[in-house]
Order: sequence, then C-alpha cells, then structure tokens
Amino acid sequence: MPKNDKIKSILLIGSGPIIIGQACEFDYSGSQSLRSLREDGIETVLINSNPATIMTDPSMADHVYLLPLTTKSIVKILKEHPQIDAVLPTMGGQTALNLCIEADEKGIWKDFNVEIVGVDIDAINITEDREKFRTLMEKIGVPMAPQATATSYLEGKEIAQEFGFPLVIRASYTLGGAGASIVYKPEDFDELLTRGLEISPIHEVMIDKAMMGWKEYELELLRDHNDNVVIICTIENMDPMGIHTGDSITVAPAMTLSDRTFQRMRDMAIKMMRSIGDFAGGCNVQFAVSPDEKEDIIAIEINPRVSRSSALASKATGYPIAKIASKLAIGYNLDELNNQITKSTSALFEPTLDYVIVKIPRWNFDKFEGSDRTLGLQMKSVGEVMGIGRSFQEALHKATQSLEIKRNGLGADGKSYTDYDQIIDKLTNASWDRVFVIYDAIQMGIPLSRIHEITKIDMWFLRQYEELYLLEKEISTYTLDTLPRELLLEAKQKGYGDRQIAHMLKCLESQVYKKREELNIQRVYKLVDTCAAEFKAQTPYYYSTFENEVETADGTRYVENDSVVTDKKKVIVLGSGPNRIGQGIEFDYCCVHGVLAAAECGYETIMINCNPETVSTDFDVADKLYFEPVFWEHIYDIIRHEKPEGVIVQLGGQTALKLAEKLERYGVKIMGTSYQALDLAEDRGSFSTILKDNNIPYPEFGVAETTEEALKLADTLDFPLLIRPSYVLGGQGMKIVINKKELEEHVVDLLRKIPNNKLLLDHYLDGAIEAEADAICDGENVYIIGIMEHIEPCGVHSGDSNATLPPFNLGDLVLQQIKDHTKKIALALNTVGLINVQFAIKDEKVYIIEANPRASRTVPFIAKAYKEPYVNYATKVMLGEKKVTDFNFNPQLEGYAIKQPVFSFNKFPNVNKQLGPEMKSTGESILFIDSLKDDEFYELYSRRKMYLSK
Repeated sequence: MPKNDKIKSILLIGSGPIIIGQACEFDYSGSQSLRSLREDGIETVLINSNPATIMTDPSMADHVYLLPLTTKSIVKILKEHPQIDAVLPTMGGQTALNLCIEADEKGIWKDFNVEIVGVDIDAINITEDREKFRTLMEKIGVPMAPQATATSYLEGKEIAQEFGFPLVIRASYTLGGAGASIVYKPEDFDELLTRGLEISPIHEVMIDKAMMGWKEYELELLRDHNDNVVIICTIENMDPMGIHTGDSITVAPAMTLSDRTFQRMRDMAIKMMRSIGDFAGGCNVQFAVSPDEKEDIIAIEINPRVSRSSALASKATGYPIAKIASKLAIGYNLDELNNQITKSTSALFEPTLDYVIVKIPRWNFDKFEGSDRTLGLQMKSVGEVMGIGRSFQEALHKATQSLEIKRNGLGADGKSYTDYDQIIDKLTNASWDRVFVIYDAIQMGIPLSRIHEITKIDMWFLRQYEELYLLEKEISTYTLDTLPRELLLEAKQKGYGDRQIAHMLKCLESQVYKKREELNIQRVYKLVDTCAAEFKAQTPYYYSTFENEVETADGTRYVENDSVVTDKKKVIVLGSGPNRIGQGIEFDYCCVHGVLAAAECGYETIMINCNPETVSTDFDVADKLYFEPVFWEHIYDIIRHEKPEGVIVQLGGQTALKLAEKLERYGVKIMGTSYQALDLAEDRGSFSTILKDNNIPYPEFGVAETTEEALKLADTLDFPLLIRPSYVLGGQGMKIVINKKELEEHVVDLLRKIPNNKLLLDHYLDGAIEAEADAICDGENVYIIGIMEHIEPCGVHSGDSNATLPPFNLGDLVLQQIKDHTKKIALALNTVGLINVQFAIKDEKVYIIEANPRASRTVPFIAKAYKEPYVNYATKVMLGEKKVTDFNFNPQLEGYAIKQPVFSFNKFPNVNKQLGPEMKSTGESILFIDSLKDDEFYELYSRRKMYLSK
C-alpha cells in the first residue's frame, strides 16, 4: 500500500529534557523522522521543550514549538494549526507516549479530528498494563515468569507469600525502571513495595518471581500495514537478568544463542508484535532464556515505539529504524522502500553483520555523593558508548577505550584492582566497573567457574576475557625488539591499544607505534553496510580493524581498505563521546552544525565519534563517519589516512579539547582558536596575568599542588573559598569551604581522586549575582551572541542554574562592563570561533570567574531563543571562510527565554540534593515568558537560594 494521501500534516512529539533513562537517542530518532516525513512532502509540526537538540532547529520542521510537554501546549498548537491530520508519538520515548495517552483520555485528538499513527493506543495500554499484557501472552501461548498485579499494600503482601523470594517489584507506567527493585529478603519487602506503589502514576505494581541468572536478549522489529515483520537486530546482554538493560553491557549480534532457540525467539517476537494491535512501526521485545540445556524462553516486555536500543540497533546495523518506521506510519509497506545504505535493495530485509558491536554504559556516580553504586533494575547510567570490531574482543576493547574514564582498555594499564575481597565484592554486587573487574579477577587467578557462579555471565564471554589475559601474559615475556610480528598483530586484532602493549613491554607508546609502522601492521577501515558486503553500499560509514595481508598470484601483498581517500579539501570534526553530566547533547548539536557549515564551505566533512545515541553518528550527516573511539591512537591513524586541512576541536566539549595538546605536538593543524590559547584559559596563573594586563577584576586566588600549600594560601585569601581542580568539566570536584578543617578534608580528598592536579583556590564572592556571555570572535572583531543572568546566586554551577536571556535586573553600567570584559578577553586569548565567559557581580562591579574559548552548553539555547544559527557562523569563522563582520545578525526574541535545568535525583533516593559548584543536572528545557510578572518566573526567583550548598 503506498503512502496515505489523506495525511498532509503531522504533529511529532519530542522527548523533552534529558533525564537518566531517556537521553539523546530521541533527538536522533526525532530528527531522522522529521527528515523522512519531509521527503514525502508532509508538513511537520514539532513540539519539544529541549533547546539543545538538533530536532528543535528551525530547519528541521515546518513549525517548531519550544513549549512544555503538556496537553495545554498540544491544544494551543492544534488551534493554531487546524490542518494537522495526524500525531506521531513513537519518536519521543515514554514522555511522548504518556502525553499522547493523556491527550487521548481528555478527548483532545477526537475534538480536533487528529489520527494517531505509528502505534495505536490499545497497543500502548496492553504493553504498559502488566495484567492485560500477561493475559494476552497466555492467550497466544508465550510463556512469562509467574507474576501478579497489586494495587494495594495488602494485595502485595499476599502475592509475596504465594511466590516466595527473591521477587521483582515493577511500578506500572514508569520510565527507565523507576520504582523497580529486586527483593531478596522478606524484611526489605514492605519498604520497596510502598515505594513502587507511590512512584507508579496509577499506584499499581507488578510482582514477578525473579528469574535471576537467566540470560537476557532484545530484538528490534519493524512491521508494516501488510503485516510484514523484519527483525533488524538481535542484542544479547552480557549481564544476566537483574540488571536494567540500559545499564548492561550489550553485544550484537547475539553470541551464545543456539540457532534453534534463536528461531523460537524470532517466532515469539513476531507473534507478540502482531498480537498487540493493528499498527505499523517499530517495536522492541525483551526475553529471558534459562542458562541450561533446555534454553526455556520467557517474555519480559514489549515496547511499541523506537527506544534507546533501536538507536543502538540502527548504528549497529546501518539500518535507519526511525526513518523507515516513519515511512511505515504514513502508509508505506517495507517492500516499497529502499535500503537507505545500498540504495539498490529493498528495506524488506534483515541486516547481516560481519562485525561485532559492544555497548558499554557510562555512569556519573561521582556527581551523586552517597549514592548506591550497585546496578539493578533501575537504570542509573547517563550515556553509553559503542565499539565496532571484527571480534567481540576488539569491540570490547574499543568500547572501554571510548568511555573516557582514564582507562586504556582492559588491563595492561596499571590500574587493575589487586585486593581479593574488593574484587569478589564488586562481582557479587554488580559494580559499574565490572567490565574491568572480570579481567582483574582472571589476572588474580580466580577460576572462571567461580566468576561464573558469582556473576552468572555466560562462560563464552568469560573465556574471551581469559584469552585476552593469556595474550597479555605471553607478550609480557618479550621486549620490544624480540616481540614476534604475529603476536603484535594478534594483540592489535584483539583491540589492545598501543599504550597497553607499551605497558606490557615496559616501553613508550610511540615506540610501539613506530614498531607497527616498521612491520606494516596498519589499521584498515571497513564499511558498516547492512548486508555483509553482499551489495555495494553508497554511504561511507566506517570502523577500523587489523587484517592479515593477502597475497595475490603475482606476489603482491596488500590489506584491503574500504575507505578510499579523495583529493578534496577535508576537515575532521571531533565528536564529544559519551553523554555525561557536564557534557551532553548540546555538544553533539554543535558538532552536527559544524559539519553542516564546513560542507557549505566546500569541505569534505569527516566525523569521528563513538556515541550511538547521537545525530552526529547518523550515517548521512557527514560525508564520512568513522565510528571510532575519540581516543588518540584511533584519531591519529584516521588523520594520517585522510590528511585533512585541519581538525575542529572546540565543538566537542572537553573530550575534543583534551586532544588539542597532542594534535599540536604532532603538527596537526587545529582549526580556529589555537592550542596555546585554549591552554591559556585553562591555566589560571597565565589567565590572571591577561586579566591584570587588561585591567579586568577577578576574585583573589591562588594555586596549590599540596594540602600544605592550600592551607598556607588560606591565610592570605579570605574564607569562604571556592576550590576547584583545573582541566575538568561540569565543575567536577568543586566545593565552597568556610574554614580550615573543611579546606583540609576537601583538598586531601581531591588530590587522592585526581592526583597531580593543580588546585585553584578563589575567594568566593558571597551573595554575588552570576552572569555569563557567549561570543563569536575572528581574532579582530567580537560579536556577543547573548548575555544571560542566573536566577540562583553565584556558587551554583552555571549548568544547574536557571539562566535568563536577556538579563532581568543588571543595570546599564554592569552590562557595559560585561560587554567590555568579554571583548577584551576574546581578543586577548586570540579566539577564533566561540567563547564563553562567566562573571560574578557584586556591588555593581563585574569580576571574571572563568573563560572557555570553545562551544558551551548555552550556545544551542541562545541560538534557539534568538532564532539564529550561531554555530554555523562560528564554524565559518574557524575555517577562515568568513569574518564576524560578514554576517547580518538579527536576533529575535520578545520577552525572555529561561534555560531550566532538569535533575534525575529520583534515581538516587538517598543523595544530597543541594546544589553547589559541582554540576548535577542531566538536561534542560527552555521556557519563554512575556514579562517578569509571569507566575513561573516569580516562583523560580522566590526559590533561588533554597538549594545552595557550601
């Protein structure tokens, strides 16, 4: 059936601010969906309150509404656009689905004659209502774990008595496993049952018999109106049941599943999808499989929408699920659509992988002091990375190198745990770093059978780890000169970094690199092509690996490389790696705009990133995508292969900036602001000299490298003091202290956590107002794109503050100082591109807190508020294509825009929720108000001092 011609205009609901459990994968699915609908000439109307996303760009939809995700906003939009025929709620995660259901219950869709496409409400209700779902599964003969619903405390107690322990309690209609828990002991049951009933919006919980230790799998499916179903990807969780799939290490394709069981699972998934309602679109099904020979399968749940796993599956296979799901929603069938990668085969096919992908989540427990760091049914990770390799071992190493937690891969970096009790504890109570701990346990000599008994991780995975360790042990018996070529090649094929091999051989990383050069052990690049090279792929999407040389009949030896280098002028944009607190989706937004701007300037654009949730790793954003760790060795090899004009580092947050020094040392050109200028801003001593020379005030400060020095400094600087380590993001480790005892405790703690770091001690301006400015500078001219005033007082991290654009109560004198200081600093730092400057204002005097000559988290917010493509302009300045004076700036904003932070404290019930100089928010939304008399502004302003923690 071709496209439904009745649908001319569609409302798409976004997912709102980023929270734990719902991250930027929905920016990826939403923006892909909008592009897909516009290809078919459909008018698109978008509602989303997150300013940091690509999907809320004015160019993405015909009408973009940056409004709160409420039914009130929906009614406002439907009144303004009576032409809207349909709503697509499946691209915005649980938030969009819940809003769609609420609007349906209030009769809004009916009143405005709007059809729901991509899913049907009955399907959502069946999958969300565990009792209905259970009944349906029984009817179609799909087994489930023994479970029952409780809507009261007493009912819950009776069920527990009948099932016995351990039990799983899950709250209905919640996201990211909120309110879910495993109960091992009867004495914990009462508290966890009450919590689940309270968290569920309908005060209902499902109590399951816990299938602890069973293996967990996910299938991603697509279905059209003709009931054709394709399975896009099968994902296996390395971790067994009991850990939320968002916190699990996952692998595709499935590794330890017998073919017979896989076929049974496929049949069940297809049956389930066909039974939950008559709709066309994407769907995610989760199963548990018993770890014995019987391989019994039970269904866990089904989600009739695109999910975090479908972003992962899209990146893992190259099959753009959101794009195709959108086409199916408007009436197309799978056999009428093209495979987007080959452009010559049909979309009615199941991708084949000739490589392995490993996803590892990224946590931020250091931001939640006192949080429970063990993993369970409630998701706690803030982001994720994906590694692609020719083997599980290579992909696992690449994923661990992508995490940016100062590890070089598994083992061989001198950071292994060596305490037996600590290792056993971390394996028993699943820890966030268990991916490394398994290796340490094997290194210590703990038998695989014991590790399996504790973790229930399949022996196949554990043997892969053991092979890696045995290889490390063997290489360690050689020196650099005696190491045989085949052993070095094997280590590289298994994903070991040069740094790790250098650690094994007790030499330098550069020596290993040189040795590889001499022995011609070079990275080659392979295509992600959906069809295991059976058909020619048209989209350049690559990963690296190492291969043996092939010898042809005439004696030529070569290694096959799919990445053909063109003779066009090229630029590389370094991505921002995994999401974390302090570095989120806003840097991905900047990277994507950087790529698009460079393309407009005639460059061939090359993107390097390892985050599967993002728009930047979509297969058709850059001319070439290298899905690789943003890790020196990988980047340097790509640079040597592609020979670009230069590299852009100021758009990818701290991830890309940290590599600037290495690029400089190796003679690679940095586009825009130079490394020296970037370093000047980070080095507090040099930076204060610039401020002094330019007659710009700053709080008194000192630099200390030991506790002694810090205590001595405290005699000359007045308390309260703000302490912070240099070269960190999101205010990591920052704290305000009010006496010497607190100072000593915090400095000792910091130097233990971040050794060899310089600590800055500033006099904290108590009661000051905080403001910040973003600007574009070309080395001669400066244009300030926005000045924001924070509602919270100075001392709350700028990422956690409500920020108002333009400022609401700074006088002309103060604003003039801000403008003058920003221009002087931008020029003094030789900025070429973006810069963000932060200020503290006390007694009408403006002091400088810090300056960052790079993209900041506020740039997308200002761009959306003023309706101006600032990153596009800044990139053209970095590339030297344009001067600031070439642009016709025309900001448009009536009233005020407020950047509102969003927190995910509900995932960490026992954590101190006070705000301070260390950032804790996971995302943000934008609020437009006409005047300061607005109730919402009044409420924010009245609470401004409530949270400040010293």
